[in-house]
Amino acid sequence: MLLLDRLLLVLDNLARISLKTPLGSFCLQLNCRCGIIKQKQIGRVGVMEKLKKYVELLVRKGVNIQPGQKLVVRCQVDLAYFGRLIMEEAYKAGAAKVLILWDDEISGRIHYLNAPDDAFGHEYDWIKARIKFLVDEGYNLLSVSAGDPEILKGVDPVRVQKNMKAGSIMSKPLSDRVSTSQIQWTIGSVPTPVWAKKVFPDAKSTEEAMELMWDAIFFASRVDDGCAVANWDKHVAYLTEKSDKLMEYNFKSLHLKNSLGTDLVMEMPEGHVWISCGEKAKTGYNFIANIPTEEVFSAPHRTGVNGIVYSTKPLVYMGDIIDEFWIKFKDGKAVEYDAKVGKNLLEKLITTHKNADHLGEIALVPHSSPISQSGILWYNTLYDENASCHLAFGRGYGDCVKGAVGKSEEEQMEMGLNHSLAHEDFMVGSACMDIIGTTFDGKEVQVFKQGEWAI
Repeated sequence: MLLLDRLLLVLDNLARISLKTPLGSFCLQLNCRCGIIKQKQIGRVGVMEKLKKYVELLVRKGVNIQPGQKLVVRCQVDLAYFGRLIMEEAYKAGAAKVLILWDDEISGRIHYLNAPDDAFGHEYDWIKARIKFLVDEGYNLLSVSAGDPEILKGVDPVRVQKNMKAGSIMSKPLSDRVSTSQIQWTIGSVPTPVWAKKVFPDAKSTEEAMELMWDAIFFASRVDDGCAVANWDKHVAYLTEKSDKLMEYNFKSLHLKNSLGTDLVMEMPEGHVWISCGEKAKTGYNFIANIPTEEVFSAPHRTGVNGIVYSTKPLVYMGDIIDEFWIKFKDGKAVEYDAKVGKNLLEKLITTHKNADHLGEIALVPHSSPISQSGILWYNTLYDENASCHLAFGRGYGDCVKGAVGKSEEEQMEMGLNHSLAHEDFMVGSACMDIIGTTFDGKEVQVFKQGEWAI
């Protein structure tokens, strides 16, 4: 019996247990904690059937695991059921080996709150050895992005900052392979009770919030009608058409402006490349880096950004929230900034890692994207960045500049590509966003008008 079939059987049996019994009460808590909800029907396709399609999409279209390849899955322990579904599907697709790296955000919070001061900021040989093993063995990567967006609220940010910096250094060999598409990788997500209640605060119960969250994820991931693969083939073709048009124009600069106060000019490196969701890894196989994704992205010149930009959505960083912030850039560097919520976190984001005060990405997303039109504030960058044009502090992706992959960091920096251990997206798009592109021969082209594609 397949794992998904066993889950259906378990859910059916659990539904027969009286909630007045200790076992029934425990099972309800377990279901809420793990995010497993009773099967219900939405249209013609039930939730569990959609979950199956979603898992298939992540494995076979997202990371696109091939026979004989290896896969590492990053997943929260509270979502073990989902990690196991991914593992099973990957083996069905022919994977030679599947490893799961478990994380536990709750024990992480306990550690941050109770450990002595000298317990933070260390680099460990065993973690470096694990990363080296994954790189040497050619593992592809599937990450499950889910959890409490405010899990570290109230924690000393200095402690978090130290651990994040050490973690970035230790994981650099793997993150370098990701940022240069040396491997196939993707990110997906599933609901958690705390996250669902944050996103749907008016829900009458945790169970209702979870059901709403499942519906939203299935819709955003284009699996709600049971035709996920066909939907994504069409979507990839649409975004590829946009990236091809941007490549034809070969812009020297982009000017972003809206009524909120954003007025930012971004020079683009010579030989810059616009990338959509249908990327090809150096393994020779295509993959979709994020599911969902609505973006076409590239890298601005690291010293060619000037002006001011205002955020349009909250940013979850270090387990807490930064909101209503602005940044002023001069010659590529963030020289002034402020935030109504989380200014100290914004400062740490910009100053913790070398070159995190420069930009590494610009991504174009229409205001009419399904995620934007849903009106949901996700408190999760995987989703919120696909509701809005966004920029990223820190590292640029090597594939975004022709000839950059394989060169040293110094050489890439000379080409205009920013290098940093950090890469943090923040949202700047709006319904009133206009973007004018200027070509190298001085021609001006309307790229976005009132938040929508104009090319």
